[in-house]
Amino acid sequence: MEELKSIINKAWDDRSLLEDPKTVEAVETVIEMLDKGELRTAEPVGDDWQVNEWVKKAVVLYFPLRKMETLEAGPMEFHDKMKLKTNYADLGVRVVPHAVARYGAYLSPGVVMMPSYVNIGARVDSGTMVDTWATVGSCAQVGKNVHLSGGVGVGGVLEPLQAAPVIIEDDAFIGSRCILVEGVRVGREAVLGANVTLTGSTKIIDVTGDEPVEYRGYVPPRSVVIPGTLPKEFKAGTFNVPCALIIGKRKESTDKKTSLNSALRENNVSV
Repeated sequence: MEELKSIINKAWDDRSLLEDPKTVEAVETVIEMLDKGELRTAEPVGDDWQVNEWVKKAVVLYFPLRKMETLEAGPMEFHDKMKLKTNYADLGVRVVPHAVARYGAYLSPGVVMMPSYVNIGARVDSGTMVDTWATVGSCAQVGKNVHLSGGVGVGGVLEPLQAAPVIIEDDAFIGSRCILVEGVRVGREAVLGANVTLTGSTKIIDVTGDEPVEYRGYVPPRSVVIPGTLPKEFKAGTFNVPCALIIGKRKESTDKKTSLNSALRENNVSV
């Protein structure tokens, strides 16, 4: 692994090394390992996450090594540099037409893809549903038993290399048309109601106590979140800007599915 890392880092600094067969082999090996789930662009370390910059470098370096080609799937035609994932039956993944995942994305056994898209470098873990027209961007990390509802947009990130990808931890529920970008991290078992938009600078405000508690780029575990607005002063006057409101918690003491239904019912959250 250290040899692979060294070759990738040298090629990143000197792109002429992409002409070297040894470099090409190293880049292709990293992408294959990503595809099989043997490497990750980001991984949990204790309660935090570590970005593997050198793996992201390999993904970026893979693009200039690929040539445009025409791909056919029945009557459908694509024209791109990247191969698509194949052998879904062997992988234990259900893929509904017209779902697409690129080679170099990892889909764990038990994943269900409705007509949706998963980009290179992303990881989607077991039991997760990627629902209709949901997109999982490059290098995004989606945990086990997550539900990405219809039209959810999970942003991708390749550069800057040190930037964390969007991370959705195990058992989270992401409601319809939510947008998560700029390295936002959603904690375990969190519930995001429909149309919640989170960027790295979005204020996420816990309003369940006597005083508001503010977060940015992070939704604490088991939080139930809905869209909100905040008044902000501008030269032209006072206007409301988007934020997100934590209005409750899923209970640890109950079954995950039961607590999800309970959280939505008790807090009147639409999904």
